[in-house]
Amino acid sequence: QVQLVESGGGLVQAGGSLRLSCAASGRTLSNYNMGWFRQAPGKEREFVGAIRRSSIRTYYADSVKGRFTISRDNAKNTVYLQMNSLKPEDTAVYYCAGDPNSGSYYSSQAYRYWGQGTQVTVSS
Repeated sequence: QVQLVESGGGLVQAGGSLRLSCAASGRTLSNYNMGWFRQAPGKEREFVGAIRRSSIRTYYADSVKGRFTISRDNAKNTVYLQMNSLKPEDTAVYYCAGDPNSGSYYSSQAYRYWGQGTQVTVSS
């Protein structure tokens, strides 16, 4: 079983940047497909982006495409979400998720393991 811990959230002004980290323990992260999701108050959890085990394929929600970038450092057993040009509507709790099996990368049900989340607040 893999344990996931997010970090890097915080308060930033609109137009600013943050880099979230998702550190794994218990298993080698290179064997896992990884995803990032977010949940704003009163809204359902939504897909942000995903990266396959191979690190070759990445996927993004239309709302973040061109602004967010997912990467992974297998040597550090960590996945990153670089967020640039942040907007107030990006405010949410951000979760990383992982699963060793391939599934619908955009679906939260495809991921068995989840972190506890990290708060991102973007002020206008």
